[in-house]
Amino acid sequence: MEIGQLLLMFLGLLTGIASGVLGIGGGILMVPGLLAWGLPIQQASATSLVAVFINALSGTIRNWRSGDSQPQGSVGLAIGGISTAQLGTAVATEIPAWALAFSFAALQLLTIYFMGLRRRLAQNAPPQDLQTPDLQIPDLQTPDIDSVPPWRAIAILISIGLLAGFLSGLFGIGGGAVMVPLQMLFVGMAIKPAIRNSLGAIMFIALSGLIGHSTEGNVFWLEGLLLGFGGMMGAQFGSRTLPKLPDSLVNILFRLLLLAIAGYTVARGIESLGG
Repeated sequence: MEIGQLLLMFLGLLTGIASGVLGIGGGILMVPGLLAWGLPIQQASATSLVAVFINALSGTIRNWRSGDSQPQGSVGLAIGGISTAQLGTAVATEIPAWALAFSFAALQLLTIYFMGLRRRLAQNAPPQDLQTPDLQIPDLQTPDIDSVPPWRAIAILISIGLLAGFLSGLFGIGGGAVMVPLQMLFVGMAIKPAIRNSLGAIMFIALSGLIGHSTEGNVFWLEGLLLGFGGMMGAQFGSRTLPKLPDSLVNILFRLLLLAIAGYTVARGIESLGG
């Protein structure tokens, strides 16, 4: 294996550690990493989906073996996301690189909001559903999952999938940062089932986006595979490290990292605009 390939796998390892520690999907970090690696943003977004698919597949298999899989919710999200992932890939191929870079930077800021929302919702959940709450924020009015009719829950899940699929195809992310809090907010779902639903859906949504990008020749398969396998190993380490870190430190690191990535992506967009 060449030194460059080892470095790319190491990049995936670092990205996976950050993903596991900060509790966000790898795509939101892998795309900027691939930009730094030298790929144009359209190719970076497409290639990231290879790693996103590998990580989602690994997590879904783990949930299935442990009996924690959520097939019904995952299918509802995937039904919406598969179609709009194709739309996202089409848009990503057509818009200028600078516009895609600026939009991705805006997504970083939106992710900060959604992850803060997720923490607030988790804090208001019953004790067994809490996961490292670190914010003291007024209660949010979320519905009781038993009060949501099944047909309405399915319609909401499909709608959430529509949004997440478009973002996945456009930016090369999994969309979990959007899907998890929206399921909690509009369906009244606990955080753990929401995460499992999202993970299963991401597998199908990322695959759909990959198919769309591969027809355009945007996917660098070897780079994506190396990044994905490195990310799998790093995520395992990161998830084991998370419980040992103070919640306030994780919260600060998360926001600083995404703000730094947003700044870097804006700089790349300006560079593309000037070119």
